[in-house]
Amino acid sequence: MITDRLLVVSGSNNPGSAISGQAITADAVSTDTIDLGTARDIGEGSDLFMVFTVVEAFNTLTSLDLEVVISANANLSSHTVLAETNVLLAGLTAGRQYVVALPPQIASLGLRYLGARYDVNGTNPTTGSILAEICTTCRMDASSTPVVSR
Repeated sequence: MITDRLLVVSGSNNPGSAISGQAITADAVSTDTIDLGTARDIGEGSDLFMVFTVVEAFNTLTSLDLEVVISANANLSSHTVLAETNVLLAGLTAGRQYVVALPPQIASLGLRYLGARYDVNGTNPTTGSILAEICTTCRMDASSTPVVSR
């Protein structure tokens, strides 16, 4: 997988540093967004994916919706959900990855900011963090566990 720190919307994945995740203890949006208004043409020629990596295991919640969202606002308010997946607590263990395909018409939607949203179902967790980043090449392994091609 080829990544770029400018394509990370939650957490940090800098070369030479430990990977860190955005703590999710209630419904939240990603701490960063991708500004599609600054000379970016995203999703119009290649398949793109948002990879959600569980950095720290979650507790207490029932499930977590991992959403790819787009908005006219940098804080992702009044967002539109482009794609999502729901993950039960048992699947929110450290190291698990979930890959969500981005629809190819992102730029044509006319909204400027792309990011992630986390919707907690059940009790808010006291532990759990996610790294979310955009990549171009992803695959599923034989057990149907989403993994990123390297």
